[in-house]
Amino acid sequence: MSDFGLLMIVIWGLAYISVAKSYEKVIWLVAVFAIEKLIYGIIWIQWLSNTNVSDMFQKDALASTFYAIFGINDLLFCLFFTYVFLRLMKTKNKTI
Repeated sequence: MSDFGLLMIVIWGLAYISVAKSYEKVIWLVAVFAIEKLIYGIIWIQWLSNTNVSDMFQKDALASTFYAIFGINDLLFCLFFTYVFLRLMKTKNKTI
């Protein structure tokens, strides 16, 4: 959660917004979004396995709760983007 990492989260958010109304035209970008979320999820799992979250809870319960669960959001969005990508590919293949 460095300043750079937070800035990159905002940049990715802007990328999502930029194609929200035309995602059907950028099928492979949807796949990139799925991969990006998968990477964030994997990094979160690695961080969680190397961090004693219970010690963090003693210092700041709210921040610790965020750190303990935020990767779940990334993994859920990975599943969402994967689903959208696969659905778009299926639709594309039917029209060929």
